[in-house]
Amino acid sequence: MRRRTRALALVLGVGLVAPLAACAGSGSGTPVLTWYINPDDGGQAEIAKQCTEAAAGQYIIETSVLPRDASAQREQLARRLAAKDSSIDIMSLDPPFIPEMAEPGFLAPVPDDVAQRVTENVVAGALAGATWGDKLVTVPFWANTQLLWYRKSVAKAAGLDPAAAPVTWDQIMTASQDQDKYLAVQGTKAESLTVWINALIASAGGTIIENPEAPADEVTLGLDSPAGEAAATIIGTIGKENLGGPALPTEDEGASLAIFQGDKGSFMVNWPFVWSATKAGVEDGTFDQALLDDIGWALYPQVTADQPTAPPYGGINLGIGAFSNYVDLSYAAAECIVTPEHQAQYFATNGNPPSNTEAYDDPAVTEAFPMADVIRESLELAVPRPQTPYYNEVSTGLQQTWHPPSAVTPEVTPAESSDLITAVLRGEQLL
Repeated sequence: MRRRTRALALVLGVGLVAPLAACAGSGSGTPVLTWYINPDDGGQAEIAKQCTEAAAGQYIIETSVLPRDASAQREQLARRLAAKDSSIDIMSLDPPFIPEMAEPGFLAPVPDDVAQRVTENVVAGALAGATWGDKLVTVPFWANTQLLWYRKSVAKAAGLDPAAAPVTWDQIMTASQDQDKYLAVQGTKAESLTVWINALIASAGGTIIENPEAPADEVTLGLDSPAGEAAATIIGTIGKENLGGPALPTEDEGASLAIFQGDKGSFMVNWPFVWSATKAGVEDGTFDQALLDDIGWALYPQVTADQPTAPPYGGINLGIGAFSNYVDLSYAAAECIVTPEHQAQYFATNGNPPSNTEAYDDPAVTEAFPMADVIRESLELAVPRPQTPYYNEVSTGLQQTWHPPSAVTPEVTPAESSDLITAVLRGEQLL
């Protein structure tokens, strides 16, 4: 109850509730379901159109685009759900924010029969990200993960073949340094830094939060641990030894890609969009075909050779608003949206990987993304960021204490971040 009360207070305390949209589908006629989507290249709107046609008059799906920033998406939806806005039927939700929406009852329960159907052939990472309190609370849609991308020429010169055998962070750090190249990572003070920290700690066998369902004042963190120290060693070394280049403290996914595509490129951890972005650059004449031919891919690096990698997990799940006038129809629409056929179509056209393994067998997928099998394998190993109603506090606390990378040390940073986040959760300190 304390968690529920606090979660409600968080969203209500953000500010005045935004003006509410008119209730969709009121009055006579075909029910209109509003699907709040994250910005993309038009793929979700196209799926909405196709599902509307397939519904044959049962419902109409209209899309409403949320802000581009994930935190702004969370804020808008949380405000409106706290006000019991009935116009929110379907939501595209970033997985880290799902517990905050589920805990105060903002999401309509997933019917058992729906849960059974939408979890068939779904990768492990997506199932974990769609669950809260050991229950499925959202419908897995598309899933994302980071791969290790590498320049084949650089890897060969270093005596590494990441596609044939797993490689460690130490190996790629040494290889890039020996060849005077940059290792492209995301060191900017943003969510991408939290993604990196979480993946390193998980790959070292640890976890940022040990009891994610505990009340705020009882949360136990696993940062000040051997896994946290291993993560801090890697980040601190890359920062102090300039392995990521001079722009590392402001380097996001796009900047990482630019470094990797340049003359100093060697290895990079990043999302699958890098393939379609580089391919488009070749097609428009920005890059030579030789660059694309020199790009290889493999699973995310290991922290230690004896511990399996735990790649980042991202993506989007579909939540159904608890106050919707059309909960049953919204779940029917969600099932249409996430069919393997639609997931394959979305991957091939918009570059967002499926959560359903059947979608990876589509010829359009393998043609557009020749590394699709590695993406699928990575998603089975992927570990979500901390699943907690207090994710915003945890992520912000990490970014404040693990930045810039050159200041990160295994002796100080894990304990410092643990102390800060714990104090914030207990109400003893403000971020």
